Amino acid sequence: MYKVVQTRVFPGLADRIAPAAMGPISLSLQVDAPRSRVLDLICDLSRRPAWTDHFIDQYRLERLDPSGVGAGARFRVGAPGGIEWMETVVAEVERPNKVVEHGSGGRFNRVQIRTLWELSEGPGAVTTITLTFWTEPKTLFDRLRELGRSGWWRRRWSRALRRLRDATELPDARIEPVAVAGGAHLPA
Repeated sequence: MYKVVQTRVFPGLADRIAPAAMGPISLSLQVDAPRSRVLDLICDLSRRPAWTDHFIDQYRLERLDPSGVGAGARFRVGAPGGIEWMETVVAEVERPNKVVEHGSGGRFNRVQIRTLWELSEGPGAVTTITLTFWTEPKTLFDRLRELGRSGWWRRRWSRALRRLRDATELPDARIEPVAVAGGAHLPA
C-alpha cells in the first residue's frame, strides 16, 4: 500500500495571502428619486440587466418571482483572470433602508460573494445609495485569482450606479424586465 503524504511547498504562503479576499469596496451615489422607487428597482432582479449589462451577460433568472427575498439570478461576469460566472440571491430586504444579497461564483462556486445596498434619505426626494461588495475566496488558488480585482469591480459597479441613477431619475424610463425561460408556458 502506498501512503499519501501531503506536503506544503511554501509553508506559510496561504496564511500570508489569506487576507487577500477582495474588498470590501464601497461606493456611494446620490439619486434624485424616492427611496421606495430605488429599492424596488434594486430588489427586482429581472430589471437589473438594464443597468449592469456593461459587465454582465448571459443573465438568467433562477425563480419565477424575480423580486424580493429569495429572488435569484445567474450570469456571466468575465472578470479578467477572476470570477467567470456568479449567482446572486436576495437574502434580506429591510424596507426602506437595506438589501442584502448572497452569492457565489468562480470555479465550482467556491468564492462567496456578498453585496450590501444601503439607502439613506436626504433632503427632498434625494436618496443616497451606498453599495458595498466583497468576495470571500476559500482556497489559495481562488485567493490568488482574486488579487488585484478590486479596481475592476470598483469601475464596473461605479458605472452601474450611475446607470441606476439615470434609470430612476428619468420619469419616462421604460425598463423591460428579463423573462423567465419557459415562464410563458405555465398555466395561469
